Amino acid sequence: MIERRYEFSLLDTQAMEKVVDDERVNINHIVVEPGKIVPVHVSNSHIHQIVVRGTLSLSLEDGPFNEHPAGSIVSVPFNQKMAIENHGADVLEFFVVKAPNPRDMPPTKAL
Repeated sequence: MIERRYEFSLLDTQAMEKVVDDERVNINHIVVEPGKIVPVHVSNSHIHQIVVRGTLSLSLEDGPFNEHPAGSIVSVPFNQKMAIENHGADVLEFFVVKAPNPRDMPPTKAL
């Protein structure tokens, strides 16, 4: 079998799980309950956030929050301060695709 299948949890509660971590890419699955946040951090690679449920509220470099609904793919460059929150009434679920894998990137700036 050439293909490889990866599995992720089907949840309605707060979670972050690493789904793929290989030499080319890192993919995380994140679920954020209404009113909750992902801790502020700096993007450690070039990332694409694929919103599959709810609305992603994203602030870069302490700027205003922008809303990205389900069906959106949001690209964020390397080394950007990020705040992710769920301002909506529904569960937020998204995947984060990091390429190249962060272990192959230079160090990020300090918060």
